[in-house]
Amino acid sequence: MAGRSVLILMGSPRKSGNSAVLCEHLATGAMDAGAHVETFYLNGMDINPCTGCNECQGEDANGCVINDAMQEIYEKLKEADSVVFSSPIYWFSVTAQLKMVIDRIYAVGGGDKNILKGKSFGVLLVYADADPFTSGAVNALRMFQDISAYLGTTIVDMVYGSAYEAGEIAGNPEVLKQAYELGGKLGKVSSV
Repeated sequence: MAGRSVLILMGSPRKSGNSAVLCEHLATGAMDAGAHVETFYLNGMDINPCTGCNECQGEDANGCVINDAMQEIYEKLKEADSVVFSSPIYWFSVTAQLKMVIDRIYAVGGGDKNILKGKSFGVLLVYADADPFTSGAVNALRMFQDISAYLGTTIVDMVYGSAYEAGEIAGNPEVLKQAYELGGKLGKVSSV
């Protein structure tokens, strides 16, 4: 029997930023639990915003009509047992890179077309302010709770911490441990 599959959607524009550090720890935890891990670094990928055309909602529709890198992400979302959303907090929510992907999940996230139902979610967030409320992280946390409830998924855990300079989160062993442990849980958790 093949191991579980964990898909990480990294929304940070910095490949060596704080979100990337948390993703690395989560990936290690998942691989140590026997999972296959794949990471999409969203910045620079050819992903267009949702145009609100609603073509994806037609009776005979088969996903989004925009032909870009989301088509590959849709396939990986179908295959994955667990999906991780990772982002720094920019202007009181997730980055535009991650938000575009979230908006485009609309094409495959409703009714009989819901490819995510029953999957496990993980969330990794980093913010500069010490407080998740004043930083806006709480807005992102609430968004993921609402998305998960709508899609019929289970959020296994949300790991978040404060850091400003690139890589600074590496100095917070508790948050690194939480990210690693979340990876382990996603690597072996049973689908809902």
